[in-house]
Amino acid sequence: MAENDTALRLNESELGTKEYWVEHYKTEVENFKEYGDVGEIWFGNSTLKDVLTWFQNNSNVSHDEPIIDLGCGNGMSLISLAKLGYTNLTGVDYSQEAIDLALCIMNDQKLSGIRYQVADLISGNDVGSLGLYKAVFDKGTYDAISLSPDDSQAKRNLYRDNVWKLLIESGFFIITSCNWTENELKDFFSNFTFIAAIPSAKQFQFGGRVGNSTTSLVFQKK
Repeated sequence: MAENDTALRLNESELGTKEYWVEHYKTEVENFKEYGDVGEIWFGNSTLKDVLTWFQNNSNVSHDEPIIDLGCGNGMSLISLAKLGYTNLTGVDYSQEAIDLALCIMNDQKLSGIRYQVADLISGNDVGSLGLYKAVFDKGTYDAISLSPDDSQAKRNLYRDNVWKLLIESGFFIITSCNWTENELKDFFSNFTFIAAIPSAKQFQFGGRVGNSTTSLVFQKK
């Protein structure tokens, strides 16, 4: 466990509750069915493009190796991977409503090769039934867990343990966060080997300095 596990915490927020996301995706499903709106893409298209460009060019993960998206939401990350030719894709979310939306979008785009299912990665249940993966993606899920008003520290630790269990040896963990810095993520996920920080095209300027509004890091299970 990293030395600062008990020291660093985010303020509690409704974004860290399952109830919030159930209601959120209920609305998103209704909007998609009525207007064809796929809903919000977390951190925007540019961040997703940056992550997938790095993944394609540097990971050496073949198109038929298993990939999972944790907290997949509307499934747009997996849809982008499917359009790039990846064929062994899984998305999990603890909200049935999110899974319903992801399935609607996948079917509307006539895509195959994506498996969706409900799974709660912080419930204490064994994740063994989900299988093993060459790559695990997280775009905002660890952030949401960190905002939980109910013992966020224990949930963060359990999440980290489950990511480890889901990866095969030499598998990649690619995480994008807007709440944690690069060093904080490195410290917390120190049981993994740090591989790279993915450069972001989405930057801001403040006080004459340039920074990124999100942090995307790549770790490997070694």
